[in-house]
Amino acid sequence: MAKDKITSKKEIPTNILTGCDATQQMLAKARQDGVETAFDRAANMKACPIGADSACCKHCAMGPCRLNSKDPYAKVGVCGATIDTIMARNFGRNVAAGTASHTDHGMAMLALFREVVEGHNKHYSIRDPLKLERVAESLDIEMEGKTTEEVAVALCDQLEKTYTQVEGEIPLVKLAPKATLETWRKHGVVPRGAMREVMELMNRTHEGVDQHYDNLVTQCSRCALADGWGGSMVATIISDILFGTPVPMAVEMNMGVLKKDQVNIIVHGHEPNLFESMIASVNEPALIQAAKDAGAEGLNLVGMCCSGAEMMVRHGIPHAGNFMSVDTVLVTGAVDAFTVDIQCISQGLAKVAKCYDTPMFTTNPRCHIEDATHIEFEESDPQACTDDIVIQGISRFKNRTKPIEIPPIVNTGVHGFSQEYIGYMLGGSFRGSYVPLNENIINGRIRGVAGVVGCNNARVKQDWVHVELVKELIKNDVLVLQTGCSQIALAKAGLTSPEAAVLAGPGLAEVCETVGMPPVLGIGACVDNSRILLAATEMVKTGGLGDSIADLPAAGAAPEWMSEKAIAIGQYFVASGVYTIFGVTFPIIEETKFHKLLFGGLEERGFGKWGFTPDPYEMANMMIAHIDKKRKQLGIDKARERVLTDMADRRSIDAA
Repeated sequence: MAKDKITSKKEIPTNILTGCDATQQMLAKARQDGVETAFDRAANMKACPIGADSACCKHCAMGPCRLNSKDPYAKVGVCGATIDTIMARNFGRNVAAGTASHTDHGMAMLALFREVVEGHNKHYSIRDPLKLERVAESLDIEMEGKTTEEVAVALCDQLEKTYTQVEGEIPLVKLAPKATLETWRKHGVVPRGAMREVMELMNRTHEGVDQHYDNLVTQCSRCALADGWGGSMVATIISDILFGTPVPMAVEMNMGVLKKDQVNIIVHGHEPNLFESMIASVNEPALIQAAKDAGAEGLNLVGMCCSGAEMMVRHGIPHAGNFMSVDTVLVTGAVDAFTVDIQCISQGLAKVAKCYDTPMFTTNPRCHIEDATHIEFEESDPQACTDDIVIQGISRFKNRTKPIEIPPIVNTGVHGFSQEYIGYMLGGSFRGSYVPLNENIINGRIRGVAGVVGCNNARVKQDWVHVELVKELIKNDVLVLQTGCSQIALAKAGLTSPEAAVLAGPGLAEVCETVGMPPVLGIGACVDNSRILLAATEMVKTGGLGDSIADLPAAGAAPEWMSEKAIAIGQYFVASGVYTIFGVTFPIIEETKFHKLLFGGLEERGFGKWGFTPDPYEMANMMIAHIDKKRKQLGIDKARERVLTDMADRRSIDAA
C-alpha cells in the first residue's frame, strides 16, 4: 500500500469536501490508511485557468495557442483563429464526444434488441410489450395482423436510422411538439443520423475548416439533438421494452446498504444488460449456497452511479452512492467484487481497490483499466461473466484480511417516475394524463417544473449545490425532476420521499399530499434525461402551456457537472427550448460574441439559452425568474410571495 500513500501537502477537512456523512467517514479512514482518493488529487491539482475559460486551442501542431482571457480579442492563434472560433471548436468537440458516448451506448442496446427480437438471444426478452406498441404507433408502424416480434423487428429497423441514416430526419423527432420541430427545421438543426452529425462536427472543428462560431453552434445543436432525441432516447426506449418501464418503489440508499456478513458485489457504470445478468447470477441457488459455504449469510448486490440508478428504478436494488463516493465505498473494505462497464469509471479506482484487496473487474471491450481484471461480458452468454465475478467475490469474502468499517447510514427514497407513470399517477389507469399537472401549473399551485440533473465534481463540495438548489426550488413551489447522480444526492438528503413535501411551498405541498408523491421525482440514469424531454412534450400536447417546449414555465440545471456528456445534454436541452444553467465552471469567456450567442442569442431564435453560476441560491433565483417570465408570457402569472433567501440574509442567520 505504501506506493499509493498520499504525497500531497494540502489536506482539506472532510466536511468541506462533501456533504455526505458516509463519504466523510470513509475519507477520514482513507487518510488514516494512507490511501489517495479523487478528493485528494483535486485539492492538489490546480485547474488550468486558460483551459477552464476555453481560451486554449490544441487542434494542430502549431499550438497549443493560449489567448488572454482578460483581453480575449488582443491576439489570435497562429492560424488566425479568434477567441470565438477557438471556444466554439472546443465546445463542439465536447458536444461531439458526449453525443458519441450516448450514441455508442444506444447502438449497443439496439443491437441487443435486434438479437432478441430476431430470436438469436434467448437470455433476454420483451418485458414491456405495451411500451413497444406505444412507440411503434407513435412512429406510424403498421401493427394490425402482426405478432409482437414482427412489430419489434419493424421498430428496430426504424430506430436504426437514428444512427446510420445520412439524409432525412431521425425518426424520434416526430415525437417533439410541432412548433419545436418547426423551429428546428427553420434553423436547419434537425439531425439526419447520429454518426453523421458526430462525424461532421468533428470535421468542422478540425483546423482550417469551420471558422465561424455561429455556424459551429448550429452544428453543435444538430449533433446534440441527435443525442437527446436520438441516441439517448433510443437507449431508454429499448431498456424499457427489454427490462421494464420503471414504476415508483422505495429504495435503500447510502453505504449502510453494504453488509458485513454478506458477499458484497457492486456494479458501477451505465449499461443495464450487465446488471440484469448480475441479478440473475446472485439469485442462482448454487452460487447462494457457495456463499453460505464460505461463511456468508448470502449475496448482496448493490448499485452505484447510473447503472445503479437504472436498477433501483426497475428492481429496487439498493444503491451505495454517486460518482464522488465511488472511491470511498471501496475504503469500507467490505466490497468483495467491484464490477464496471463504461462511462464515469475513474482509473484511480483500481489503485484504491488494490489497497483493500478488492478485485476490480472491467467487462466491456470499450473500457479496459490497467491493474483491473478484464472478464468480457458477452450478451450471447451473459452469466459466464457475471457468475465468474460472483465466484471470485465469494473467494474474496472467504479470505478477507482488511478491517471492515461500514458507515451505519441508510436513507430511503422513492424513485422510478417514468414519464408514463407520471400520467398514470395523476389520473389512474383509465384517466391517466398530464391534465392535473398542467391545471395545477395554470392555477398557480405549482409554479413550474425544473430538471435538476447531472454529476458530482471534485472541485466543489459533493452534493451540496444539488441539495441547496432543490430545497430552494421546492420551497418556491417548483416541481423537480431528477436523473443520474443528482437524484442520489437528493435521496441521501431525504428529499425523494413523500414526507419531504413538508419542505415544499404550500401549493406544491398540497399537490404532493393529494397524490402521495415526493416534491422531487427521480426518473433514472443520466441517459434517461430523454424522459424529461418527453414529459415536457406531453405537457405541451396536453394544452394550456404554449405550443413548444420553449413556452413552458420550466428550466434545467446541472449543478455539479463534470463530463463531456453533460455539455451534450445541456446543448440538446437548450436546442429543445429549455433554459439550462450549469454550476462549478463553464468553458467560455463572458461578453465574447460566442458567449452572447449561447447565453441570449439562441433564445431570440426560438431555442432555449445557457446560464451559469456556481451558487445554488443564485441558480434558484435565475430559474424561478425564468419560470415567472414564461408564466407572464402565457398569461398565467399571479402575485406570489418570494421566499428565497439571499446571501446576506443567510450570513446573518449563520452568524446568529
